[in-house]
Amino acid sequence: MLSSTDSSERQHVLACHLGRVDYPETRALQKALQTRLVEAKRSDPPETVPHVWLLVEHPHVYTLGKSGDAANMLLSDERLDEIGATFHEIERGGDVTYHGPGQLVGYPILDLDRFFTDLGRYLRSLEEVIIQTCADHGIDGGRVEGRTGTWIGPDEHGPERKICAMGVHCSRWVTMHGFAFNVNVDLDYFGHIVPCGIRDRGVTSLAHELNRSVSDGEVLKQVVGHFSTIFDATVELLHGDDARRALDDVLGSSADIPHVAA
Repeated sequence: MLSSTDSSERQHVLACHLGRVDYPETRALQKALQTRLVEAKRSDPPETVPHVWLLVEHPHVYTLGKSGDAANMLLSDERLDEIGATFHEIERGGDVTYHGPGQLVGYPILDLDRFFTDLGRYLRSLEEVIIQTCADHGIDGGRVEGRTGTWIGPDEHGPERKICAMGVHCSRWVTMHGFAFNVNVDLDYFGHIVPCGIRDRGVTSLAHELNRSVSDGEVLKQVVGHFSTIFDATVELLHGDDARRALDDVLGSSADIPHVAA
């Protein structure tokens, strides 16, 4: 198992579980939090602001990273409307991916100066969180050389298939974006794109691998537990109104906090 922190001080992370939130609102919230942490670092004297980890589920949405190929988005605007999905070009790394109901999406807004300043190591640590969660369900997750994310296989069921996509953006070592873990997601929606620009590999979910639905609440707790261990951090999991109050405290009462679901 990876041990990811170099800091002698155990970090405290506010994990804000917000339920189902529209993608643009969550993106705006990420940017506001990243800006808050960056500005706090640059203040004189520097101000310590808590790390925040947003945990959400999105309505059907496709996003394309800055290094992605728009040709990997196979739907017209009209077809997007027909299937009830939206599309956004964003600043994270990576290609096109899908978010939707039944997927646990995590956006850690971390000041890596208080953990370690190595983006490759950060991604490997996020992968390890998902690998360990898969193991909780008897699934052998792993990595594929040269490809970010967490994968299953190859095995008797077929070649490698991605169970968790990842893409991050960093400003002055403060992260945003993160991972999308397929728990009970409808895999048919991945058929409208070339997922992450990879044509020769598939996509899977915990439910598909186990041939049964999985408790979203159980998976959330497992992911939070493994994150705490791997990042050697104290993670405070907050829901609904408690999460919103914590975000208000971090951003300040005058901040324009996007509406989030209870």
